[in-house]
Amino acid sequence: MPITKSAIKKLRSDVKKAGFNKATKTKAKSAIDTFKKVLSIETLSVAFSMVDKAAKKGVLKKGKADRIKARLSKKISPKK
Repeated sequence: MPITKSAIKKLRSDVKKAGFNKATKTKAKSAIDTFKKVLSIETLSVAFSMVDKAAKKGVLKKGKADRIKARLSKKISPKK
């Protein structure tokens, strides 16, 4: 447990941030899962939006978000 006053405040903010991060990550993951079940343009755009929001907030790194989006778009594009 933290001892100093600033460490106590830091722990409190870390717990709060962890909750926001977990919620953002869960929303992105559920949007991706919905897309995988339905495979439509509408669900793809929702999944892209959630992944982009997670990347903007720093929950996902930009490269990982780009990789996820590339793999999702590959599932809906016509086979060559």
